[in-house]
Parts: sequence; structure tokens; C-alpha cells
Amino acid sequence: MPANRLAPDIREGDDPGDVLAAERRHLALSRAALRTMREHARSLSADAAGDWVSQQILQALLEERVEALADHPDAPLFFGRLDRSADDDLPGTIHVGRRHIHDEGSRPLVIDWRAPVSRAFYQASPAQPMDITRRRRFGYHGGTLTAFEDEHLEGADGDAPAASRILTEEIERPRTGPMRDIVATIQPDQDDIVRADLGLTVCVQGAPGTGKTAVGLHRAAYLLFTHREKLARSGVMIVGPNRAFLSYISSVLPALGEVKVEQTTIAGIVGEHAAPEDPAVAALKGDPRMAAILKRALWLHVTKPTEGVLYTRGASRFRVADHEVREIVASLRGTTRYSPGRAALAQRLAHAVLVRMEQRGESPDDRVQDAVARSKPVKQVLDAVWPKVTPEQVLFRLLSDAEFLARSARSDLEPAERELLTWAKPPRSHKSAKWTAADAALLDELADLIERTPSIGHVVVDEAQDLSPMQLRALGRRCRNGSATVLGDLAQGTTPWSTRSWHAVLTHLGRDSGEVTELTLGFRVPREVLDFAARLLPEVAPELAVPRSLRPGAGSLSVRRAAAGALPGAVETAVREALGREGSIGVIAPDAAIAALSAALGTAGLEHGVLGPDSTGEHRLLMVPATLAKGLEYDHVIVVEPADIVAAEPRGLARLYVVLTRAVTTLTVVHAHELPAALVDGSPSAS
Repeated sequence: MPANRLAPDIREGDDPGDVLAAERRHLALSRAALRTMREHARSLSADAAGDWVSQQILQALLEERVEALADHPDAPLFFGRLDRSADDDLPGTIHVGRRHIHDEGSRPLVIDWRAPVSRAFYQASPAQPMDITRRRRFGYHGGTLTAFEDEHLEGADGDAPAASRILTEEIERPRTGPMRDIVATIQPDQDDIVRADLGLTVCVQGAPGTGKTAVGLHRAAYLLFTHREKLARSGVMIVGPNRAFLSYISSVLPALGEVKVEQTTIAGIVGEHAAPEDPAVAALKGDPRMAAILKRALWLHVTKPTEGVLYTRGASRFRVADHEVREIVASLRGTTRYSPGRAALAQRLAHAVLVRMEQRGESPDDRVQDAVARSKPVKQVLDAVWPKVTPEQVLFRLLSDAEFLARSARSDLEPAERELLTWAKPPRSHKSAKWTAADAALLDELADLIERTPSIGHVVVDEAQDLSPMQLRALGRRCRNGSATVLGDLAQGTTPWSTRSWHAVLTHLGRDSGEVTELTLGFRVPREVLDFAARLLPEVAPELAVPRSLRPGAGSLSVRRAAAGALPGAVETAVREALGREGSIGVIAPDAAIAALSAALGTAGLEHGVLGPDSTGEHRLLMVPATLAKGLEYDHVIVVEPADIVAAEPRGLARLYVVLTRAVTTLTVVHAHELPAALVDGSPSAS
């Protein structure tokens, strides 16, 4: 890229070649300084710690520091520069990049994009220059600086920042492999979300291509930078829809210098259970009414005492009457979680026995009370009145015993709903039960009722519209003392329980006070493609605003009708055309058609990978089952047989909306069957 083409606003007298050469020298100096910082971190020893445990902790911290200082040669160390007019202790010129870099004299060479002073790079405008006289953006190819452009802010005309060709080209740059970070292209409305306070739960409704996933990841990186000590103790968790999605986003946080973030799925949190289930049953199990039903089911295991406690010590016998045992049980029930309540009952009964001992002139101590609490007479009362149970035992009884379900449900479920939940042929025991994905959330709810679930500092939840209320409750428990970033698109809901309201999602998370914000301006999906997919919105999510794209994308959409039996050949033709362009290619088809299409491409000599639930694959050309496409992006997308994608599941139109919005550069729709009616009017002619 010639520097002068991308630098229309160089100051009078500045030679663009000289400016570019100077910035390249600064880049080389910064890379050398980063290597020195990493070598210094690697040279540090954990031997200074006083004991073995401290040594292990310090060694882990040092290794984490070394990993965070790794250079990524294909990514720029800095992507912008700010010339400042503020009279303060900060440098007048700062380079903004992915991490802080300083030289041996502690002079900053690159300022972390998350630092407060760096906010001006994303937010400054002619109307509000924020003490910035000039903002410079850099163009890169791999890790090499190739161009720059300047924007003068103080004294400039207009309210909005000038259009940036470098920014546009970075957004449109073809990608291969995992997701890229967007740190160089963050827009002001995205930056507001990224830098929201740690204590605030933010819910982002984001249309396709608005960068909501990347915004959530960058908020995690920002919070870790700003609240390092607190979040190092409490932790940060990223929750994605599947393992393939997590693999796709895996490189973003390390590229930003953050390596200690747990990434998992809802199944990874509540349990990997996948037995098949009727969608209607699954939806009912995900209903928030189940929370109260499960609580009653658990506490119905606590029964009214019919006998007291008789404790023998030597020749002495000490009795606690049955009415006193009933009073103790009544005072504990409902005031604590189940398991701590059981332990407290044992101690209360033991204390009552000790009172009898003291009344006879004895002087028992705490050791005696603990011995009484563990004694057979007390244990017999515990097992009869407050038995030890597991989540699996409680749920097994609830789903296999119609009478017990009726007692637990009371008026919360209709008779037909109770019949739907009850197993027609129950397993022999809870140990042989095959649990479903919906059961996993119920088991997690019961586990929290028995023992309190630990909380972490911050949770980022992507594709949250697809989570059931009971799954959302499971996530809410894990940030009950922290906060969350909730990401999704109501139009892309594809599960039987997909939500229609973000306020309902926040309620189920236990975060009613959270803020809901909407991103409607897209940067990634071409306008022609987005407008085509948006024809489905009146049927999928009529309450949402129609998304807009900044990129016209003329010629980015092609819809092709194939003759009966000629579909594989039409797909092969589209694939060969896409291979002639730069960038990644995703062939998205109905799940049931993947094997046959893959075989056809193999026969045609087209090397490719097949996306599975656990990885994104390593191939430039990938076959993608429609059910795994959510959250992924490819430069060129070929969608095969939309009608079959729609017919494959109850919310098929929503699935098709997801599939049609995965393209960053071109979308080719290949079909032999009729297109869904909403897509037909005004669609481009077959080519």
C-alpha cells in the first residue's frame, strides 16, 4: 500500500516517506523492548518465596507474565498514535497498542489501549477533541507497518471524525482461522460498552456483524486490566454456545495480553448431558417455574420428627423429647441451604444433649458436643428426618413419581404439564438415569439448593438468547457477587426456549438493574447481504429494528437455482469460484446433507475440513453444519438449500437468518427447492 495514498492529511513540509520510516523505527524499537521485557520476566526466579506453596504460586505468576509478553509477529504492536496538547505528566505523543511496552529507562514506547489516556483514540472527535491535536492510524500487512493517515482534531470543522480508509480496509481485510481482535477498529458506541464499570451488568442486543462478540471479549480484557487484583482473585469466565465457537475466539484474549480466562460452554458449567428429549419437554424443564418446584421437592425430604434422641454415656442416659426435636427442625427449615441445615441440626441436637449433661453437674466441652453430633442416636434422627440427598436422587424422584411431582408442583403446573414431565418408563435408579441437557440445569439448581455455588468476578455470556431461564439462573449464581456482560441477538434465537426479551434474561440472571443497549450498525456483513437476510425479520423478530451496514457490498450476493439432482455440481462451482478469491470459505448446509456434500467435494478433488462440535478446523475451506454456524464468520459463505435448513427444526427461519449473516465479503445461495417465501421477492436473478 503506498503511504501517500493513505495519508491525505500530512502536515506541510512532512515527507510521507520520512514519517513512515520514523514510525517503522519506533516499531522496531518497541519490538526489541518487548523482547527485553520478556527475557527479564523469564530470568526471574520463584526461589525467593519462603515456602514450597508460595514458590508454586509465584512460579505460576511468572509463567503467566512471560506468556502475556509474547510477541505476535503477524499483529502490530501499535495501531495508532495520539499527539496531545494537555499539560500533564503524560507524554505529548503516545502510541496506542495491545499492551504496555517500555524501554530500559521505563520510558513508555506503547500505551495499552485499555489505559484511560487511550480512550481518546476511540472517542475523540472535532466536536470533542479530548486534548488531542492529531490522531494517526497505521496500516499494516502482517506485522509490517505499510501506511498511515492523519486526522487533525483541534480546530477541525464538523462534529464527526473524518472517514478513515485504513479503518475501513482493516474491517474488510480477509481473515482465515480464528477470530481476530477488533482493538484497532473499536467504534465509540462499542468503546462505551467495553469500558463500562465492573459493577454494571451490560446486556448487548447486537445485529449480525455489529461486533458484539468481540466487544464482550474486549470488555473482559479491559476489566482484567483495570481491576487486575480483584479479578485475579475472583476470576473471569467466557461462556460460548459450543466448543467450536470457543476455538474460533480462542486467539483474541491472548493477543490482548490476557491468558488467564476460563472459556467454557453452558454444558461445561452444568454438566455434559446429551440424552435425546422431546423439545416440548425440554422447554418445560427450562421454564422458570421449575425453580420453585425443585425447591419444594428438595425440602419435602425433610419430614416431621416422630421420635426424640436418647443418648447413652456410660451409665447415664440423656433424652431430648420428640417435641423439642420438632421445634429445632422447624427453626432450621427454610433458613439455610439443605446440607448446612443438616449439619446444623446435628449440632443443635448435640447441644440439647449437652444441656442435659450440664443439668446433671457435668462439664462437657466442644469435643463432647462433636462426638454426640456424630453418634449413632443423632445420626438415626438425621437420616429419618433430614436425610442426605444428591441432586440426582431428588430429580429422579421428581420425574419418576407422579404423586411426588404433584406435591412439589402444587398449582405451578397444569395436570397435562405434570404428565409431560413424568417418565413413562422410569430407570431403575438415579444411577442408571440418562440425563438430558435440560436436566443438567435442573441438577445444577438442586446442587445450589444443597450447597452454595461459588461466585466469580465477571461472566461474559455469548448467544444468551438461546439459554433457557433455568440455564440463565445457573449462570446468575456464578456471578451473584460479581457482574456480567450478556451478548446476543433476539432474531437469532433457535432453541425451543429462546427468549423474546432481554429484560427477562436479566431477571433470570438475577440482574434486574442491568442495562440493555443495542448495536444496529454493522461493519462486517455487506449491506446487500444483510438486507437480504433481514427479509426474514418480520417473521423471526418483528419487534427488532432492521440492522444497517456501513459497507454497501455491491455484487456481494448471488442466488442460484440448481436443477434437480445438480445441486452438488452447483455447490462445487461456487466453491471453485470462492477459492479464486482471498479469504476463508464456509459451506453451510443442513446437518443431514453435510456427509454427502463433503463426499462430493472430496470426489471433485477439493480439499476441505468438516466443522465438528469441538473445533473450528484448520482448513481454509470448511463444511459447516447449519446448527454450528452461530457466532462464526467467513469471508465467503455458500449456503446450500435454505428450505431444508428451515424444515430441519421448529425455529428454522431463525436458523436460516443466522446462516445467511455469516458472510463478511460474499454470500452465494445455492438451492434446488423453492426458497422460503420471505426471501423470494426482490431476490437477485440466478447467475
